[in-house]
Amino acid sequence: MRRYARIIGTGSYLPPRRLTNNDLAAELAQRGIETSDEWIVERTGIRARHFAAPDVASSDLALEASRKAIEAAGINAQDIDLIIVATSTPDMVFPSTAAILQHKLGISNGCPAFDVQAVCSGFVYALTVADSMIQTGAAKRVLVVGSEVFSRILDFNDRTTCVLFGDGAGAVVLEASDQPGILSAELHADGSHVGILCVPGHVSGGNVLGDPLLKMDGQAVFKLAVGVLDKAARAALEKAGLQESDVDWLIPHQANIRIMQSTARKLKLSMDKVVVTVDQHGNTSAASIPLALDHGVRSGQVKPGQTVLLEGVGGGFTWGAVLLKM
Repeated sequence: MRRYARIIGTGSYLPPRRLTNNDLAAELAQRGIETSDEWIVERTGIRARHFAAPDVASSDLALEASRKAIEAAGINAQDIDLIIVATSTPDMVFPSTAAILQHKLGISNGCPAFDVQAVCSGFVYALTVADSMIQTGAAKRVLVVGSEVFSRILDFNDRTTCVLFGDGAGAVVLEASDQPGILSAELHADGSHVGILCVPGHVSGGNVLGDPLLKMDGQAVFKLAVGVLDKAARAALEKAGLQESDVDWLIPHQANIRIMQSTARKLKLSMDKVVVTVDQHGNTSAASIPLALDHGVRSGQVKPGQTVLLEGVGGGFTWGAVLLKM
Protein backbone atom coordinates (compact mmCIF):
# COMPACT_ATOMS: atom_id res chain seq x y z
CA MET A 1 0.00 0.00 0.00
CA ARG A 2 1.33 3.41 -0.97
CA ARG A 3 2.26 5.75 1.86
CA TYR A 4 1.08 9.32 1.14
CA ALA A 5 2.00 12.67 2.69
CA ARG A 6 -1.29 14.39 3.48
CA ILE A 7 -1.82 17.98 4.64
CA ILE A 8 -3.74 17.92 7.93
CA GLY A 9 -3.32 21.56 8.97
CA THR A 10 -2.45 24.96 7.52
CA GLY A 11 -1.51 28.27 9.09
CA SER A 12 -0.19 31.69 8.17
CA TYR A 13 0.91 34.97 9.67
CA LEU A 14 1.41 38.51 8.41
CA PRO A 15 3.21 41.18 10.46
CA PRO A 16 0.86 43.94 11.68
CA ARG A 17 2.36 46.78 9.67
CA ARG A 18 0.38 47.00 6.41
CA LEU A 19 1.43 49.42 3.67
CA THR A 20 -0.88 50.25 0.82
CA ASN A 21 0.61 51.42 -2.45
CA ASN A 22 -0.22 54.99 -1.46
CA ASP A 23 1.57 54.52 1.87
CA LEU A 24 4.65 53.17 0.13
CA ALA A 25 4.53 55.88 -2.55
CA ALA A 26 4.52 58.54 0.18
CA GLU A 27 7.58 57.00 1.84
CA LEU A 28 9.41 56.69 -1.47
CA ALA A 29 8.60 60.31 -2.34
CA GLN A 30 10.70 61.35 0.66
CA ARG A 31 13.63 59.64 -1.10
CA GLY A 32 12.84 61.40 -4.36
CA ILE A 33 11.45 58.20 -5.92
CA GLU A 34 8.19 58.59 -7.83
CA THR A 35 5.54 55.88 -8.05
CA SER A 36 1.79 55.56 -7.61
CA ASP A 37 -0.98 53.13 -6.81
CA GLU A 38 -2.04 53.11 -10.46
CA TRP A 39 1.49 52.38 -11.72
CA ILE A 40 1.97 49.47 -9.29
CA VAL A 41 -1.49 47.91 -9.77
CA GLU A 42 -1.32 48.07 -13.56
CA ARG A 43 2.01 46.26 -13.74
CA THR A 44 1.71 43.81 -10.85
CA GLY A 45 -1.80 43.62 -9.38
CA ILE A 46 -0.34 44.47 -5.96
CA ARG A 47 -2.30 46.89 -3.75
CA ALA A 48 -0.70 46.32 -0.33
CA ARG A 49 1.99 44.39 1.52
CA HIS A 50 3.11 43.81 5.12
CA PHE A 51 6.53 44.70 6.54
CA ALA A 52 7.95 43.21 9.72
CA ALA A 53 9.27 45.41 12.52
CA PRO A 54 13.09 45.76 12.67
CA ASP A 55 13.42 43.37 15.62
CA VAL A 56 11.22 40.63 14.07
CA ALA A 57 13.00 37.75 12.31
CA SER A 58 11.86 35.06 9.90
CA SER A 59 11.67 32.56 12.78
CA ASP A 60 9.24 34.86 14.61
CA LEU A 61 6.87 34.94 11.64
CA ALA A 62 7.34 31.19 11.16
CA LEU A 63 6.50 30.58 14.83
CA GLU A 64 3.07 32.23 14.54
CA ALA A 65 2.21 30.45 11.29
CA SER A 66 3.41 27.11 12.68
CA ARG A 67 1.32 27.42 15.84
CA LYS A 68 -1.78 27.94 13.73
CA ALA A 69 -0.97 24.99 11.46
CA ILE A 70 -0.30 22.71 14.43
CA GLU A 71 -3.55 23.81 16.08
CA ALA A 72 -5.48 23.21 12.84
CA ALA A 73 -3.92 19.74 12.60
CA GLY A 74 -5.17 18.91 16.09
CA ILE A 75 -1.78 17.69 17.28
CA ASN A 76 0.84 18.70 19.80
CA ALA A 77 4.10 20.34 18.72
CA GLN A 78 5.99 17.37 20.22
CA ASP A 79 4.30 15.12 17.64
CA ILE A 80 6.34 16.79 14.87
CA ASP A 81 9.29 14.63 13.85
CA LEU A 82 10.79 16.80 11.09
CA ILE A 83 10.90 20.57 10.48
CA ILE A 84 11.75 22.11 7.10
CA VAL A 85 11.81 25.88 6.63
CA ALA A 86 12.02 27.44 3.18
CA THR A 87 13.57 30.90 3.38
CA SER A 88 15.97 33.23 1.62
CA THR A 89 16.05 35.61 4.59
CA PRO A 90 17.23 33.43 7.51
CA ASP A 91 17.72 34.77 11.03
CA MET A 92 21.46 34.05 10.91
CA VAL A 93 24.18 32.68 8.67
CA PHE A 94 23.78 29.62 10.92
CA PRO A 95 22.19 27.82 12.66
CA SER A 96 19.20 27.22 10.42
CA THR A 97 15.97 29.10 10.91
CA ALA A 98 14.35 25.65 11.27
CA ALA A 99 16.53 24.88 14.31
CA ILE A 100 15.65 28.25 15.86
CA LEU A 101 11.97 27.60 15.14
CA GLN A 102 12.22 24.17 16.77
CA HIS A 103 13.45 25.82 19.97
CA LYS A 104 10.79 28.53 19.90
CA LEU A 105 8.07 25.90 19.47
CA GLY A 106 9.44 24.07 22.50
CA ILE A 107 9.99 20.85 20.55
CA SER A 108 12.47 18.81 22.60
CA ASN A 109 12.19 15.42 20.91
CA GLY A 110 15.43 15.83 18.95
CA CYS A 111 13.74 15.76 15.53
CA PRO A 112 15.81 16.89 12.53
CA ALA A 113 15.37 20.48 11.39
CA PHE A 114 16.88 22.21 8.37
CA ASP A 115 16.35 25.02 5.87
CA VAL A 116 15.76 24.83 2.12
CA GLN A 117 16.93 27.68 -0.11
CA ALA A 118 15.23 27.86 -3.50
CA VAL A 119 13.94 31.45 -3.17
CA CYS A 120 10.33 31.75 -4.39
CA SER A 121 10.21 28.03 -5.25
CA GLY A 122 11.37 27.18 -1.75
CA PHE A 123 8.05 25.96 -0.37
CA VAL A 124 7.47 23.65 -3.35
CA TYR A 125 10.99 22.27 -2.90
CA ALA A 126 10.50 21.82 0.86
CA LEU A 127 7.13 20.14 0.39
CA THR A 128 8.68 17.70 -2.08
CA VAL A 129 11.49 16.82 0.35
CA ALA A 130 8.94 16.30 3.14
CA ASP A 131 6.86 14.07 0.86
CA SER A 132 9.92 11.93 0.09
CA MET A 133 10.80 11.63 3.77
CA ILE A 134 7.28 10.48 4.61
CA GLN A 135 7.13 8.03 1.70
CA THR A 136 10.36 6.36 2.82
CA GLY A 137 9.20 6.15 6.43
CA ALA A 138 11.88 8.54 7.70
CA ALA A 139 9.18 10.84 9.10
CA LYS A 140 5.53 10.59 10.10
CA ARG A 141 4.55 14.21 10.79
CA VAL A 142 6.40 17.07 9.14
CA LEU A 143 6.11 20.81 9.68
CA VAL A 144 6.88 22.65 6.42
CA VAL A 145 7.15 26.43 6.60
CA GLY A 146 7.83 29.26 4.16
CA SER A 147 8.92 32.42 5.96
CA GLU A 148 10.45 35.63 4.66
CA VAL A 149 11.42 39.17 5.68
CA PHE A 150 12.21 40.41 2.18
CA SER A 151 11.83 44.02 3.30
CA ARG A 152 15.38 43.67 4.71
CA ILE A 153 16.96 43.11 1.29
CA LEU A 154 15.05 45.62 -0.83
CA ASP A 155 16.65 48.60 -2.54
CA PHE A 156 14.20 51.43 -1.79
CA ASN A 157 15.88 53.56 -4.44
CA ASP A 158 14.73 51.10 -7.12
CA ARG A 159 11.00 51.50 -7.66
CA THR A 160 10.87 48.55 -10.08
CA THR A 161 11.65 46.08 -7.27
CA CYS A 162 10.91 47.65 -3.88
CA VAL A 163 7.16 47.86 -4.59
CA LEU A 164 6.90 44.13 -5.31
CA PHE A 165 7.79 42.35 -2.09
CA GLY A 166 6.39 41.83 1.39
CA ASP A 167 6.98 39.84 4.56
CA GLY A 168 5.02 36.89 5.95
CA ALA A 169 4.95 33.19 6.74
CA GLY A 170 2.83 30.18 5.88
CA ALA A 171 2.97 26.64 7.24
CA VAL A 172 1.49 23.19 6.76
CA VAL A 173 1.59 19.98 8.77
CA LEU A 174 1.97 16.82 6.69
CA GLU A 175 1.08 13.40 8.05
CA ALA A 176 1.68 9.90 6.73
CA SER A 177 -1.57 8.41 5.42
CA ASP A 178 -2.93 5.63 3.26
CA GLN A 179 -5.34 8.19 1.78
CA PRO A 180 -4.18 10.25 -1.23
CA GLY A 181 -2.32 13.44 -0.34
CA ILE A 182 0.63 14.63 -2.42
CA LEU A 183 0.13 12.92 -5.78
CA SER A 184 3.19 14.10 -7.71
CA ALA A 185 5.94 16.69 -7.79
CA GLU A 186 8.23 18.21 -10.41
CA LEU A 187 11.36 20.22 -9.55
CA HIS A 188 13.91 21.99 -11.76
CA ALA A 189 16.72 24.54 -11.71
CA ASP A 190 18.91 26.29 -14.26
CA GLY A 191 21.89 28.08 -12.78
CA SER A 192 22.72 29.82 -16.07
CA HIS A 193 20.03 32.39 -15.16
CA VAL A 194 21.56 33.38 -11.81
CA GLY A 195 21.95 37.02 -12.82
CA ILE A 196 18.32 37.83 -13.62
CA LEU A 197 17.17 37.58 -9.98
CA CYS A 198 19.69 37.63 -7.15
CA VAL A 199 21.15 39.33 -4.09
CA PRO A 200 24.83 39.41 -5.11
CA GLY A 201 26.44 39.94 -1.72
CA HIS A 202 27.91 37.91 1.13
CA VAL A 203 29.66 38.31 4.47
CA SER A 204 33.44 38.02 4.66
CA GLY A 205 35.66 39.02 7.56
CA GLY A 206 32.80 40.89 9.20
CA ASN A 207 32.11 42.96 6.09
CA VAL A 208 29.50 42.73 3.35
CA LEU A 209 31.15 42.00 0.01
CA GLY A 210 29.18 42.76 -3.13
CA ASP A 211 25.67 44.20 -3.07
CA PRO A 212 23.34 42.88 -0.31
CA LEU A 213 20.18 44.18 -2.00
CA LEU A 214 17.84 42.45 -4.44
CA LYS A 215 18.48 42.83 -8.17
CA MET A 216 16.01 41.73 -10.84
CA ASP A 217 15.60 41.84 -14.60
CA GLY A 218 11.81 41.92 -14.57
CA GLN A 219 11.24 41.25 -18.27
CA ALA A 220 13.62 38.29 -18.32
CA VAL A 221 12.02 36.80 -15.20
CA PHE A 222 8.50 37.21 -16.64
CA LYS A 223 9.39 35.57 -19.95
CA LEU A 224 11.12 32.61 -18.32
CA ALA A 225 8.54 32.16 -15.55
CA VAL A 226 5.50 31.75 -17.77
CA GLY A 227 7.09 29.03 -19.87
CA VAL A 228 8.62 26.93 -17.10
CA LEU A 229 5.54 27.07 -14.86
CA ASP A 230 3.37 25.68 -17.64
CA LYS A 231 5.79 22.83 -18.33
CA ALA A 232 6.18 21.94 -14.64
CA ALA A 233 2.43 21.93 -14.08
CA ARG A 234 1.82 19.66 -17.07
CA ALA A 235 4.60 17.29 -15.98
CA ALA A 236 3.10 17.00 -12.49
CA LEU A 237 -0.34 16.30 -13.95
CA GLU A 238 1.08 13.66 -16.30
CA LYS A 239 2.88 11.89 -13.45
CA ALA A 240 -0.41 11.68 -11.55
CA GLY A 241 -2.39 10.61 -14.63
CA LEU A 242 -4.64 13.69 -14.43
CA GLN A 243 -5.75 16.42 -16.83
CA GLU A 244 -5.98 20.19 -16.44
CA SER A 245 -9.74 19.81 -16.04
CA ASP A 246 -9.17 17.70 -12.89
CA VAL A 247 -7.67 20.67 -11.05
CA ASP A 248 -10.05 22.34 -8.62
CA TRP A 249 -7.63 25.06 -7.54
CA LEU A 250 -4.38 26.51 -8.87
CA ILE A 251 -2.30 28.13 -6.16
CA PRO A 252 0.72 29.69 -7.86
CA HIS A 253 3.56 31.70 -6.40
CA GLN A 254 2.09 35.16 -5.86
CA ALA A 255 4.59 37.30 -7.74
CA ASN A 256 2.66 39.16 -10.39
CA ILE A 257 -0.98 38.88 -11.43
CA ARG A 258 0.03 38.90 -15.11
CA ILE A 259 2.21 35.80 -14.68
CA MET A 260 -0.62 34.11 -12.77
CA GLN A 261 -3.19 34.97 -15.45
CA SER A 262 -0.91 33.76 -18.22
CA THR A 263 -0.21 30.48 -16.43
CA ALA A 264 -3.91 29.86 -15.82
CA ARG A 265 -4.69 30.61 -19.45
CA LYS A 266 -2.08 28.14 -20.70
CA LEU A 267 -3.60 25.46 -18.44
CA LYS A 268 -7.11 26.36 -19.67
CA LEU A 269 -8.16 27.25 -16.13
CA SER A 270 -10.50 30.11 -15.30
CA MET A 271 -9.17 32.73 -12.87
CA ASP A 272 -12.14 31.67 -10.73
CA LYS A 273 -10.05 28.56 -10.00
CA VAL A 274 -6.96 30.52 -8.96
CA VAL A 275 -6.37 31.55 -5.35
CA VAL A 276 -5.12 35.15 -5.49
CA THR A 277 -3.51 36.96 -2.55
CA VAL A 278 -0.81 38.96 -4.37
CA ASP A 279 -3.05 42.04 -4.25
CA GLN A 280 -2.90 42.13 -0.43
CA HIS A 281 0.42 40.41 0.33
CA GLY A 282 2.73 41.35 -2.53
CA ASN A 283 5.45 38.84 -3.37
CA THR A 284 6.40 37.07 -0.13
CA SER A 285 8.80 34.66 -1.87
CA ALA A 286 8.84 31.22 -0.20
CA ALA A 287 5.92 32.25 2.04
CA SER A 288 3.57 33.14 -0.80
CA ILE A 289 2.20 29.68 -1.67
CA PRO A 290 1.51 28.54 1.92
CA LEU A 291 0.03 31.97 2.72
CA ALA A 292 -2.32 31.63 -0.25
CA LEU A 293 -3.11 28.00 0.59
CA ASP A 294 -4.05 28.88 4.17
CA HIS A 295 -6.16 31.79 2.93
CA GLY A 296 -7.96 29.44 0.55
CA VAL A 297 -8.59 26.87 3.28
CA ARG A 298 -9.77 29.34 5.93
CA SER A 299 -11.95 31.29 3.51
CA GLY A 300 -13.74 28.09 2.54
CA GLN A 301 -12.56 28.15 -1.06
CA VAL A 302 -10.29 25.11 -0.79
CA LYS A 303 -12.20 22.14 0.59
CA PRO A 304 -11.26 18.59 1.67
CA GLY A 305 -11.11 16.16 -1.24
CA GLN A 306 -10.31 18.80 -3.84
CA THR A 307 -7.33 18.60 -6.18
CA VAL A 308 -4.89 21.48 -5.80
CA LEU A 309 -1.95 22.41 -8.01
CA LEU A 310 0.86 24.41 -6.38
CA GLU A 311 3.60 25.95 -8.50
CA GLY A 312 6.50 28.27 -7.88
CA VAL A 313 9.33 29.96 -9.72
CA GLY A 314 12.23 31.95 -8.30
CA GLY A 315 15.85 32.97 -8.35
CA GLY A 316 18.35 30.31 -9.14
CA PHE A 317 16.63 29.97 -11.52
CA THR A 318 14.36 27.43 -9.77
CA TRP A 319 10.86 26.21 -10.48
CA GLY A 320 8.52 23.37 -9.66
CA ALA A 321 4.99 22.12 -9.08
CA VAL A 322 3.22 19.89 -6.56
CA LEU A 323 -0.14 18.24 -7.19
CA LEU A 324 -2.13 17.15 -4.14
CA LYS A 325 -5.47 16.09 -2.73
CA MET A 326 -6.66 18.09 0.23
